[in-house]
Amino acid sequence: MHARTDTLDDIAEKVRAGERLGIEEGLRLYATPDIHTLGELANHVREKLHSRRTYYNVNLHINYTNYCLLRCKFCSFYRPYPVQGRDAPAGDPETPSDDGYALSIEQIVERAQWAVRQGATEVHITGGLHPKLPFTFYVEMCRQIRQACPSLHIKAFTAVEIIHFTRIARPPLSIPQVLDQLVEAGLDSLPGGGAEIFDARVHDEVFKNKVGQAGWFDVHRAAHERGIYSNATMLYGHIEGREERLNHLLKLRAHQDWAIANAQARFNCLVPLSFIPQRSELAHLPGPTGLEDLRTLAVARLMLDNVPHIKAFWVMQTPKLAQVSIDWGVDDVDGTVMHYEITREGGRDADAQVLPVERIRRMIREAGGEPVERDSLYGPVTH
Repeated sequence: MHARTDTLDDIAEKVRAGERLGIEEGLRLYATPDIHTLGELANHVREKLHSRRTYYNVNLHINYTNYCLLRCKFCSFYRPYPVQGRDAPAGDPETPSDDGYALSIEQIVERAQWAVRQGATEVHITGGLHPKLPFTFYVEMCRQIRQACPSLHIKAFTAVEIIHFTRIARPPLSIPQVLDQLVEAGLDSLPGGGAEIFDARVHDEVFKNKVGQAGWFDVHRAAHERGIYSNATMLYGHIEGREERLNHLLKLRAHQDWAIANAQARFNCLVPLSFIPQRSELAHLPGPTGLEDLRTLAVARLMLDNVPHIKAFWVMQTPKLAQVSIDWGVDDVDGTVMHYEITREGGRDADAQVLPVERIRRMIREAGGEPVERDSLYGPVTH
């Protein structure tokens, strides 16, 4: 066994032998000035798993409402629900915005049908925690999309939303009961949103009213037990430190170990989300640099040895950085997206919410990748 040195030689030896890395090695990877070796090691793992195949899909995001009960400091998307008259709390400091919205089921279904006509294989549905919509609204949403678009994969509702549904259902339901009803109505898989950073300090300071680590894993555990695949996320670049990111990744890795051994489904993919500070309560923070984005994607690939895919979500990390990341451990650049509200306002490229398929394929080829259109569970799509 090699003694610890200032080089990455001992870590490189473990990576090439397929051995698992620990938190101390993760911290060294984050801190190393030898960024080229970091990228090479992440790319080694990526190519061992996927060769130069680089995945994308044709998808539509539907953010059905921006009204939300939560007040997460990192979020520029939410709007307070308008309250008037007797329902308004005395001295309420919030003035409702005039750009709050909630789509009807008919509007959501129309968007899904439009997406299918554009060649989409997936609809990705998330939204704020609306204080008035009943659980039956979400069940009927899935049911009507499934009826109108039988072949469309419905990936919908973060763990935070699922727990919200358990509370608003009448009578209240358990997480498994909510999942069972949604699946019966047409739900296919879960996105990974709402994880943020699994750390009590960060949770209490930035998103204290949101479901924390225990609730998030409760939902994904119940989903995986039922054969419902899901993704995982990590929101980085705000008040958390690198050690807290690594602990987050290790908790995801431990769950994936359990799921592989005990469940019918597991995480398909990790999506590291680059914090965009504009118009949030954390707008005074700089957000992560491009180099920090690449470090985080590479470290995620090296630490999460049991999660098959690492995605660069180009909407947050920009198409150019997603292209570079193909050599830094990333094998998925997400998809056409078509419409995405959550980081539109004040985002890094506020008007660019769509990448045409040909641009995605060209972007991948220019980086030396082999573009592969995938479905939501990473099966190849053939036309």
